[in-house]
Amino acid sequence: MGGELENGPGRRRATGVPRVAVRPGYSVSRIIKGGWQLAGDHGAVNADKAIADMVRFVDAGVTSFDCADIYAGVEEKIGRFRAGLVRACGQDALDRIKVHTKYVPDRDSLARLTLRDVEAGIDRSLMRLGLDRLDLVQFHWWDYAVPGHVDAAGHLGILRDKGKIDLVGVTNFDAEHLAELCDTTDVASAQVQCSLLDRRASGDFAALARGRGVSLFAYGVLAGGFLADSWLGRPDPGFDFENRSLVKYRLIIEEFGGWALFQDLLAALRGVANRHGCDISAIALRAVLDSPDIAAAIVGARYADRLPQTLRAFEVELTDGDRREIEAVRGRSTGPRGPVYGLERDGAGRHGRIMKYNLNRGDDRLGGVALAGEVT
Repeated sequence: MGGELENGPGRRRATGVPRVAVRPGYSVSRIIKGGWQLAGDHGAVNADKAIADMVRFVDAGVTSFDCADIYAGVEEKIGRFRAGLVRACGQDALDRIKVHTKYVPDRDSLARLTLRDVEAGIDRSLMRLGLDRLDLVQFHWWDYAVPGHVDAAGHLGILRDKGKIDLVGVTNFDAEHLAELCDTTDVASAQVQCSLLDRRASGDFAALARGRGVSLFAYGVLAGGFLADSWLGRPDPGFDFENRSLVKYRLIIEEFGGWALFQDLLAALRGVANRHGCDISAIALRAVLDSPDIAAAIVGARYADRLPQTLRAFEVELTDGDRREIEAVRGRSTGPRGPVYGLERDGAGRHGRIMKYNLNRGDDRLGGVALAGEVT
């Protein structure tokens, strides 16, 4: 996975949130707090409560935060949190925090992207977050048919050399194009969709990442909140949701094998959860964290209301019998198939049609989701 656990030889500890080393001197909590929900796409956000609750995550050991330039208002909220944290707790507390943002140039701008453009985007994130140097910038490229992704990653490398970026990562690159970037740029991490419903990041992709020293950060681990007790036994809701991530992950459930098979998976997870005294989400999260390919899991939340249930994942140790029960259902799945983010890159397909592609200029004409989302 390109990262080594800092809490001994095992992959869990009884309490607290373990950390994993991404590079020498750079480590993250194995749960990263996702930030897309704070952009308001899932409903109204009480900014003051959301910012105050970030301290609860830090107190629990979740010291790593994920955001993006295209998540409206989220970098600013994390910037406010950082400013308040240093005032209340001092520089030592602030130094524990890692903020991972993204650089996502608009699809319409890819063909003419320059170093000046990239630097302007990075400077904007620095200003919003109140940082002199970004901890990790995760780079996304919408369309491989438009040349320039290697050059753009090189521009990020130049900005790293200038001291504006610590580490460069990627998000939603497939194995072929990740290898291209690794040939010319030091890529520290790759953010990929990975859950009990989606194995596309395993196999050849994970092997490539491991061989190139690229740590994998998993998003979608709870499938936008579908991998939860609240969905067990419910009839198929179809695809009409106001919550944008639910549309995205309902499509993933369809690729997995449909609603009936998904219900079988939830039932199996409920049986495992009964033995461990926790909820389905804790088992789903534990299963992803147990993967030797995954350095950390991104779990999105507006507030800290479900933080105790999330942290239960670190108190669970799945048995071989647990894993066999889960795999008996997963073995019947039909997908999703293809490369990482391949379905989503097909703009004419049902996954691609719900995407927004020009969010930095505020283009909402295409509707749908941005890059990734999770709800807990």
